[in-house]
Amino acid sequence: MGNVTTKRKLVAGKRFATRILPFFAPLFFATLTAPSKTVEARSNVASHFNLDAEVKLNALKKSNFQMNLLEIYEQAGLEKKGMTFEVFDRAMIGYLNLKNAGLLSDKQLLSVVDFDLPSTKKRFWLIDLEKRKVLENTFVSHGKNSGGNMATQFSNTDDSNMSSLGFYVTGETYYGRHGLSLKLDGMDAAHNSNARLRDIVMHGAEYVSKDFINQQGRLGRSEGCPALPMGLHQEVIEQVQDRTVLFIHASVQPLQSRFLNQETAMEAFYKNDNLI
Repeated sequence: MGNVTTKRKLVAGKRFATRILPFFAPLFFATLTAPSKTVEARSNVASHFNLDAEVKLNALKKSNFQMNLLEIYEQAGLEKKGMTFEVFDRAMIGYLNLKNAGLLSDKQLLSVVDFDLPSTKKRFWLIDLEKRKVLENTFVSHGKNSGGNMATQFSNTDDSNMSSLGFYVTGETYYGRHGLSLKLDGMDAAHNSNARLRDIVMHGAEYVSKDFINQQGRLGRSEGCPALPMGLHQEVIEQVQDRTVLFIHASVQPLQSRFLNQETAMEAFYKNDNLI
């Protein structure tokens, strides 16, 4: 996988260089042919050139980074599966920062929940970033006090019976009243750091099904846990257990997370071929 990833980045780098040259060539030749009146004037020109070049370089690096993420998004067919690029972009920035911080295993898996969608839509995705493939796309519940069909309120407080947003790292499995379940560790102090205290886990539930939607007009709701359909939850849990990312999104509440730093995610992406 390392060789394949390196080749992808090299190809992207060639495209990147091709786009850079038209910007830099005029500046370079203009500097060479400009009349040299004084040392101060030359210094000012050089400073302006360096600043202008650095701004363009950073802008192009960001553009190239976004193009790489867009390539993964398109190859995985995520738009057809109902995920917006904005949500995927945020999830990937968190994934890269968590991976670079050594908080994740070698599994190149990303789980995403988008609570901008109603419970009647399939708003959970499990993505294999190495194969650039959606492994699962299904229904997922929100907390009973977060809303009816739409989740609009979120909390990190114990006994709130609300869902919590942000980045989670999956932990260990156990068998509880819902069968096989998965512990979750919240990574964002402002949003989900009490996940363990609140027993917020991934599990299966009978009320997460198409039949329940047909009867009630929405999914059933949990006490804050991201519950998946029975019969499917075990397969998902077995794949994502032991230090993979779960990102839960909702645009109604701005996410305050140190893992949403695009600059550090870009730096990690360009320096480490093993991230994706």
